[in-house]
Amino acid sequence: MEDGTRHRGAPEKESTSSTDKIEGGGDGGGVALKKEIGLISACGIIVGNIIGSGIFVSPKGVLENAGSVGLALIVWIVTGVITAIGALCYAELGVTIPKSGGDYSYVKDIFGGLAGFLRLWIAVLVIYPTNQAVIALTFSNYVLQPLFPTCLPPETGLRLLAGVCLLLLTWVNCASVRWATRVQDIFTAGKLLALGLIIIMGVVQICKGEYFWLEPKNAFEFFQTPDVGLVALSFLQGSFAYGGWNFLNYVTEELVDPYKNLPRAIFISIPLVTFVYVFANVAYVTAMSPQELLASNAVAVTFGEKLLGVMAWIMPISVALSTFGGVNGSLFTSSRLFFAGAREGHLPSVLAMIHVRRCTPIPALLFTCLSTLLMLVTSDIYTLINYVGFINYLFYGVTVAGQVVLRWREPEKPRPIKVSLFFPIVYLLFWAFLLVFSLWSEPVVCGIGLAIMLTGVPVYFLGVHWENKPPAINTFIDVVTRTGQKLCVVVYPEMGAAKPETSPSKETKEQIELMHSGSQDLSDPQQ
Repeated sequence: MEDGTRHRGAPEKESTSSTDKIEGGGDGGGVALKKEIGLISACGIIVGNIIGSGIFVSPKGVLENAGSVGLALIVWIVTGVITAIGALCYAELGVTIPKSGGDYSYVKDIFGGLAGFLRLWIAVLVIYPTNQAVIALTFSNYVLQPLFPTCLPPETGLRLLAGVCLLLLTWVNCASVRWATRVQDIFTAGKLLALGLIIIMGVVQICKGEYFWLEPKNAFEFFQTPDVGLVALSFLQGSFAYGGWNFLNYVTEELVDPYKNLPRAIFISIPLVTFVYVFANVAYVTAMSPQELLASNAVAVTFGEKLLGVMAWIMPISVALSTFGGVNGSLFTSSRLFFAGAREGHLPSVLAMIHVRRCTPIPALLFTCLSTLLMLVTSDIYTLINYVGFINYLFYGVTVAGQVVLRWREPEKPRPIKVSLFFPIVYLLFWAFLLVFSLWSEPVVCGIGLAIMLTGVPVYFLGVHWENKPPAINTFIDVVTRTGQKLCVVVYPEMGAAKPETSPSKETKEQIELMHSGSQDLSDPQQ
């Protein structure tokens, strides 16, 4: 929320919000986010966040609603193309508004503080904590399953291992941006190798003549009555499967040469994921009938048992590795979203600080980890995801619409990348079709999701818009901010370009000394 106070060591100036304070420049005295994400790591972030456990565990959502193998493959291709179009629109926004925070930053700058805050509110409250909790639970399930071959792993054990996974990866992300990106690179490569093995096995099957369900007459043989509503639902499921394509925009300020590497990473990653998704599904139907595929709770595991023999253990390990990398990627990017929100005055200002030497947003990472751990002890995680999935998709369209609005409002604004307006229009038409269908098919679920989002309106007006808060509230916020600053050894970063790691400047050293002296003051009862 809005801070309204000045931390020790900051320049004397009048400030009514943490946004003003941070944007004053130089508060970090030379400490800044480091540009350590190159092209390979950028591709790893996109691919690693899109490809989670879904393609291994349950790619059947599209097939179940499409009604035939052929139509399901068309849905995978079309949704991949639409995702690529959306990513191109985000690429333009990412270099036009070159700030970390992704769609939150774009919506805030284009449509105002309240719209941006609602995007941030639903992300902080539900979307990212629940998604990370579910991915971590999937990881622990596949790790523990071999230890419980005749029954399900105990729920407590699943949640404890998921918590250990989150704590370990939070520590890695707090320690070093380079470590976090290396973990992402390694585990993304691992999941691509596993999917490559699935695709190769599919090619071998086709060479053996096992392509019954790929012949046109069989591929388009519907096992249920075709229905427009179900087909639309299959497109919605396909769109959700590509979720995570916009995560690189959350870390724009940490990209090496973002004007080149942001679009390049998109051009490489989205076609690669589309290729992998389509051909992995082709491979699945060379070994399983549609009915077998729909009946399986872990499609890749069933596929491995049929074709890999004694090497079938590769598939469950691949799922575990994939989800471990997915948790890392989600922690890395979502913490930057919370960091960006705090920097704009929409979250507690301590979340906008970075470590004086490691240059990592430790408070934001700890906040992300804590909120996810809280979700792990909640029994209604999957229900919450159903409620807010619609809202998440809603803001994709709002963001792309913002691109059109910005073109009209500021036509002369520098745009290092400028895509044809044909692309946002196509994306918005597809988006509107799915949005209207979602409202029509599940009005209660969508209504509850909207209600959860709108709970952020009073929070915005009380926490952000209300400037003249009582002194007691400002004092409390100041104490919490400075306590967090001392515990984490963090300062406000410079607002200029991110820099390579350097030793702390004189001003930063003074802030550290003040933090230590302040800690002594708090511990001395005579003071």
